[in-house]
Amino acid sequence: MNKNLSMFGVALLILTLVTAVILGFMAGPTSPLTWLLVAVLIALPFLHRKLSEKQYLVWKDEYSVGINSIDEQHKRLVNLINQLQTAVKYSTGETYEREALDELVDYTKTHFNYEEGLMEQNGYPDFEPHKAQHQAMIRKVEEVLAEYETNHDAAMKNALDYLGDWLINHINGTDKEYSSFLIEKGVK
Repeated sequence: MNKNLSMFGVALLILTLVTAVILGFMAGPTSPLTWLLVAVLIALPFLHRKLSEKQYLVWKDEYSVGINSIDEQHKRLVNLINQLQTAVKYSTGETYEREALDELVDYTKTHFNYEEGLMEQNGYPDFEPHKAQHQAMIRKVEEVLAEYETNHDAAMKNALDYLGDWLINHINGTDKEYSSFLIEKGVK
């Protein structure tokens, strides 16, 4: 419902600005207020785009762990989180939201299995604590999935907030710790 009200508010603002500009030009095209309203109307899509971009995760080179296969998987996770964000933001419907969330959860599990396999194969000394972090994250996501059944709007917002923060903090924290160990073992 909030998404619909938000879009209604934006549409109402645009309609009001267009009406004010038309009335301004009818009263006389020399009014500075009319031209100010035209400028605001023209700037509105750019402002909206800038504000919308802040809601999405952007991959930065500083997130790289130095192992190409893992970096590519992390990039895919960022894209899947953004896909979920788009599904939620544009009210694509529960089916698409659920599919996006399920795809993200499934790929996250695949990524964790891959990462844990590399750590185990190479004798990473902090394997168990790292695996415990993965399991805690999956438990949290499963809680969100359960919440989705009763309140999908709140669940999606909670999921997006949690997943974006968790992924970036995890990559910059414990993932970078194991990556130097694996790189020394020859993993690329």
